[in-house]
Amino acid sequence: MPIIGERILEVSGKKDKAEGFTGLSIDISIESVKVEGENVEMRYQYTANYEEKMGYLTIKGILLAKEDKKLAEQIRSEWDRNHRLPEGYAENVLTTVNYSGSANGTLVARVLGFTAPYLPQRIQLPKKPEKK
Repeated sequence: MPIIGERILEVSGKKDKAEGFTGLSIDISIESVKVEGENVEMRYQYTANYEEKMGYLTIKGILLAKEDKKLAEQIRSEWDRNHRLPEGYAENVLTTVNYSGSANGTLVARVLGFTAPYLPQRIQLPKKPEKK
């Protein structure tokens, strides 16, 4: 997947309390997908929730990719039908957003006094059960 660019559109965060951090959960969602020829634009939201209701940080952005026409059409078709990205492609997109969110989120986390939102592993989606 050739990512050719990214734009951060919005960054926000809130610290509700100073003590009680017990963990971190990361939520990544793809909000919209637009395909024009070989160009694919994916809007996303990355949210790091600091558990025990300590606070959160959110980053909204756009990933830009240039794909061959067949893959671009497959992406458009899957998004239009199910509001999902094709399986293998989705893993790459989510891993890219996770990396960017961790890197950019670290700056926001530091300002708020949070631990960096760092999840180093590659994201893998569970496989769909086979139909019988």
